Amino acid sequence: MAQLTVAQYDALEGAIRDGRRVAVWRRGTEYVVIPERLALRGRREAIEARHPVTGQPLVLWVDEAEAIEVVR
Repeated sequence: MAQLTVAQYDALEGAIRDGRRVAVWRRGTEYVVIPERLALRGRREAIEARHPVTGQPLVLWVDEAEAIEVVR
């Protein structure tokens, strides 16, 4: 997934605003995280998030994601 659609950006921004969880699939692994912000690092987009149980910070690169879905 090289780029998100407009609807996916809206859903991700809503999840960041409302503190909802997001499922991100990368290399066959599913990460369920609470996104805190969408940022540019260099020329790449990153989702800066926290693990919902441990609170550990995590950075997920948008261009490495196979799929991104807001958990409802």
